[in-house]
Amino acid sequence: MAKTEVILTTNIVGLGGESDQVRVAPGYARNYLIPQHLAIPVTQGNKRRLEALKQRRAEREAHEFNTMTELGKGMAKLVCLVKVKTGDDGKMFGAVTAGMIADELKHQFDVSLDKKKIHLEHPIRALGDHEVELHLHAEVKSTLKVRVESTTPVAVPAPEAASAEPRTEKRGRRPEKTEKAEAADTGEKPKAEKGAKAEKAPRPEKKQKGEKSEKPEKA
Repeated sequence: MAKTEVILTTNIVGLGGESDQVRVAPGYARNYLIPQHLAIPVTQGNKRRLEALKQRRAEREAHEFNTMTELGKGMAKLVCLVKVKTGDDGKMFGAVTAGMIADELKHQFDVSLDKKKIHLEHPIRALGDHEVELHLHAEVKSTLKVRVESTTPVAVPAPEAASAEPRTEKRGRRPEKTEKAEAADTGEKPKAEKGAKAEKAPRPEKKQKGEKSEKPEKA
């Protein structure tokens, strides 16, 4: 079936921008594009409108470029936090996708960004910080730091029982108590004091059997 040529009056993703002449199916043009004022038929009169459409397109694209450039500068300073569940070994359940990052940007920073502009070669499957490339515009690229953290509580090891006093390689003998210290513990007098008392008052020697006491001779 032959296609119909129309002039787009607005930007249509996947088809073209305003002022573009495109060929589409007749039913698509007749039942959707033209009734919705998204396109106009290619006629001599409508061709005069091309200059106005081109001017409007140039203004729109300049505005988008400036907006995305400023957004890219701001995004490079952000840290988008994404929390995930992990096992006891720290491995993630599932992966972080562009859609999840877009949701967190909206939730944390109120930034509405199409997930198609978040360029991930592969979903993120590891905890930590990751640099994610952003394709904000045909001529504007930026980066976003994504920090992936676990929501699983970290198991705290039980405290070890208090260990006994460390043994030295060579244990010396316990110092003996001094005589005064022992005497203080037992309530007795030190041996040195006992000896001194004995010297002052020596015991009388016992007489052996058979010995006679010598009496002094009378004068």
